[in-house]
Amino acid sequence: MKRAHFLVAAVAGVAVAGVVYGMLALQAPAADHPFFAAERLGVQVIAHRGGAALRPENTLEAFEHAARMGADALEMDVRATSDGAIVVLHDATVDRTTDGTGRIEQLTFEALQALDAGYRWSSDGGRSFPFRGKGVRVPKLEDVFRRLPAARMVVEMKQLGADFAAGLCALVRRAAMSQKVLVASVDHGTLGAFRDACPEVATSMSAREARFFIGVWSSYPTAALALQIPLRVRERTIAGPDLLEAARRRNLKVHVWTINNEERMRQLIGMGVDGIITDRPDRLRALRDGPRER
Repeated sequence: MKRAHFLVAAVAGVAVAGVVYGMLALQAPAADHPFFAAERLGVQVIAHRGGAALRPENTLEAFEHAARMGADALEMDVRATSDGAIVVLHDATVDRTTDGTGRIEQLTFEALQALDAGYRWSSDGGRSFPFRGKGVRVPKLEDVFRRLPAARMVVEMKQLGADFAAGLCALVRRAAMSQKVLVASVDHGTLGAFRDACPEVATSMSAREARFFIGVWSSYPTAALALQIPLRVRERTIAGPDLLEAARRRNLKVHVWTINNEERMRQLIGMGVDGIITDRPDRLRALRDGPRER
């Protein structure tokens, strides 16, 4: 979720946005959605890319590990291969996370399966690579759904366009996951296309919606049910008490990313954010619940 740049404009645009939207009537609170009905009390532990500090990111191994340790939701990124398979991968290329090279949109799913998705993962700065040669692969999203049907998932569309959004909608429905996913995208058009295709599925704010909501608070109309933001942008605190109160008035959930530091976690828990997106779901869960009995 490397998206801090999208909020920079919010700092400069608050005054202008206030003039344009400040006269709007307060928007009605968002309706409750089944995705949030299963939330336990306290901050939600959202495993960023499945817990990227603990297992190779965006893999079945990561998602299953995070689910076992008690993460409340699994965050992941999706793109399409050249033959249309919707797969779980953050980057536009496979270079950073596998032993291969190339753009995902130029690789078939069969070619992708020949790559080792655990090849570059290391927890000790590159001294060891415990998942090399262990059969870790870039998964299809449908395989994640199939393997973890009870899990709640935050699915970010990294690939843009209405066709991709429609394909994701069809997959979510086919897997009977409409009440268990929260779909995200920084791109307003792509997210709008998904909402048109799958109005029953919960979505978070696009970059444009987030900019206006931060600038105008509760006046900005949005179909989103969640706001996913960084804690700070260029030394300006974004996720503060005023924003949280504005979101609560609209029945919008606030998730803050990507927080791995315990002090920051404690700060956000005390502030009352709804969820924290983290590479260390183990650390956040322990802060919230205390250590698990062995």
